Amino acid sequence: MNETTKEWLTKAEGDFRTARREILVRDEPNFDAVCYHSQQCVEKLMKALLIDNGMVPPRTHDLVQLDQLLGPVVSIWSWPIEELRFLTRAAVEFRYPGESADKDEADEAFDLCRRMRTALLPLFSA
Repeated sequence: MNETTKEWLTKAEGDFRTARREILVRDEPNFDAVCYHSQQCVEKLMKALLIDNGMVPPRTHDLVQLDQLLGPVVSIWSWPIEELRFLTRAAVEFRYPGESADKDEADEAFDLCRRMRTALLPLFSA
């Protein structure tokens, strides 16, 4: 694993820790932040895996697009498109006025992040 991949993984873990901390907050939790950092964790893990496999990831936040790039490179990778779309939308829509995440949406976003992180981490080279 090269240093660039390691840096992406470190950033992804920071997003994971932030989302995990915020989902546990009892007094005035920021569910929008849970959604955002959950998506960011997954995005960075997917980009790190592309880098680990010799690709340059595109400048995108679209997890479906990243998934389409990962499939041919990591043959055992597969994830339901609906879940990727949800997590992408959750990060983008809740960042701006007019939409706010509720607890259920934050729980779903963090659960997706946790499950995808568990699936992605073993795919990296040593």
